Amino acid sequence: MTFSKTIISAFVALLWASPILAQDVGLSPNPNGPVPYSALSAKPRPKPPSSPTKVAAAPTQPAIIAKVPGARLAPGELLPPAELEAFVDGLVKDAMVREHIVGATVAIVQDGQVILKKGYGAASLSPARKVDPDTTLFRLGSISKTFTWITLMREVEAGRIRIDAPINLYLPETLQVRDQGFRTQVSVLNLMDHSAGFEDRALGQLFEKSANRERSLAEYLRQERPRRVHAPGELSSYSNYSAGLAGQAVSYVTGRPFERLVEDEIIVPLALNHTTFREPRAIKRGLAAPMPDRLRNDLSEGFRWTETGYQKRPYEFLGHIAPAGALSSTAGDMSRFMLTLLGDGTLDGVTIFGPKAATAFRTPIRKTPPGINGWPHGFAAYDLPGGIVGYGHVGATLSFHSNMVVVPALKLGVFISTNTETGNALAARLPDSLMNQFYATAPVFPRAGDPRLASMSSVFEGHYLGTRRAYGGLEELVGKLSNGIDVQVTEDGRLMTGKDKVWVPDGDPARGVFVAIDGDRRLVFAMNNGRADSLLTAANSQTFERVGFWDAPVTLAIVAGLTALAAIATLTGIFLRNRREFRETSIQGRANLIQNIQAALWISSFVLFAGWFTRTSDIASIAYGWPGPALLTASACVIVASVLNLITLLILPSVWRGGRRVDSWTHWRKAGYAATVLIYFGFSALLFVWGVLTPWAT
Repeated sequence: MTFSKTIISAFVALLWASPILAQDVGLSPNPNGPVPYSALSAKPRPKPPSSPTKVAAAPTQPAIIAKVPGARLAPGELLPPAELEAFVDGLVKDAMVREHIVGATVAIVQDGQVILKKGYGAASLSPARKVDPDTTLFRLGSISKTFTWITLMREVEAGRIRIDAPINLYLPETLQVRDQGFRTQVSVLNLMDHSAGFEDRALGQLFEKSANRERSLAEYLRQERPRRVHAPGELSSYSNYSAGLAGQAVSYVTGRPFERLVEDEIIVPLALNHTTFREPRAIKRGLAAPMPDRLRNDLSEGFRWTETGYQKRPYEFLGHIAPAGALSSTAGDMSRFMLTLLGDGTLDGVTIFGPKAATAFRTPIRKTPPGINGWPHGFAAYDLPGGIVGYGHVGATLSFHSNMVVVPALKLGVFISTNTETGNALAARLPDSLMNQFYATAPVFPRAGDPRLASMSSVFEGHYLGTRRAYGGLEELVGKLSNGIDVQVTEDGRLMTGKDKVWVPDGDPARGVFVAIDGDRRLVFAMNNGRADSLLTAANSQTFERVGFWDAPVTLAIVAGLTALAAIATLTGIFLRNRREFRETSIQGRANLIQNIQAALWISSFVLFAGWFTRTSDIASIAYGWPGPALLTASACVIVASVLNLITLLILPSVWRGGRRVDSWTHWRKAGYAATVLIYFGFSALLFVWGVLTPWAT
């Protein structure tokens, strides 16, 4: 329905951490090769390895990989610089026009050399300033985490942190992860594959528009502590809070602020002279020093496309959770960083991490089904076109979208960043497009459906709710509306997870493994007694669990519609009743007054929510101003209406009994009253399940 689809589109932009973007555009990681399908269905799910000293050898690819039939180049051949530049120019410039992107910056390295480094468009519009790949700083979002994992693995290699140990050993007491009903402690390794079991909250606290609201990393982690909703190691559910904890742990162990630590161990040794985790603000006691003056004038501005043109957005402050997303850098510096990753931690004679870390960053912590992303100790592993594995991370803020992929088998690294809200598709598809152009062949026809699937609709169809969301309060409402997948099976044997996401079985449909009709993206269901229990997308940023009708947005919409009709009918009746219908007992009179008040409250809540909803066209306004007076007032109206509903429910028997026939409601009015009470009660119960009746829950 339109309501659900619109809010989904708005909220997806907020889920800025990188795996979500990979899921949408089809980076389909498969670092592990085939795995028994029963492993996905087994419960409990497999746990990570227990010791860093047992990290397996990096999954090396053959020295000579067969050339893909029809591909321009074999894996051992290097990209021709002139053809590469022409291809990237065409791809980027076309996307900038069609997708309304102000500026982009690109770096591609191969065989130890920078073969393309280029800026496109503008870093600011007033005054006009072009993007310079060597000096213009873009916000890189979750690519920041790769720096955090490197600092963590340095401490593991030095023996100061044990990768299998509880993270609480490396945190001050005030920041230690609480039990919250779980016996198993969260380990360092759980943070690296996002399996700590935290819920995910972002609204109103992940981004700050004003520097005056900035706080230290330690203060943020203490004040914004999330619920633990899954046992550690049970499943991967992407968590910015986990990366924040990891950065704080390394800072605590080394005795240095995180920003200084990264500068000492990565930025300065690699001569990344235009890279920083610091942000442009005034000096503030208790916070890291601000961004140096020499870099401030080189920052790219962030933009949003509107019907009236480009709108400049304010700087997005992320210093309070710097390890998860505060990095700013240039294409030039990121080319050096990629060369370091391809060099197993060494560049120009400088080593920032050793062989154990190099192996870990290419070794997924747990097995995943073919075509599903693995988490190699913080990095993401991707299956690229041509059957070649890449490693890296994508990232986003509200305005900036970035992607970094290194491909050891090709000695290749690709980086791109855009400075406009609409740039996510371009940033995500560049590596795949490059591989298809030179090292693989793009699909030229859609795959056919499987007739066997058409008869199995009940096995797969339903609503699947993602685990990467809030589990209480008003943010739970937004999460349930935006973070679900509706699965349908068509008559011609195809499976649909959205208007433009179509899949066909990869083999026997009963296996629950599906492939995109026009690419290599995978979708894998966990099967239980011949029925789909949950599903994983290629990104593996969360598990989508099959839920009952009460957790489906369509159910909420239907019951909300019935409530609105009942409320309108209640108030309309005041003016349309005849003389006989005004006869009533005293208890019926009170019930009538209460129900009229309820109707006014329900209608007011719908109007207020609609007013809030109009603001979701600019997700930044929601991210900064959450929850806002309109939504809080709507929630208050709902709470009062629900309390009054309990009263009307209790007095329903007395209302129905009435008094003498001439002094009581007609049977039709009693029936209408009873129906309204039951509709209101059903809606109140549903809103309780969706978190609306507990707006204080965080």
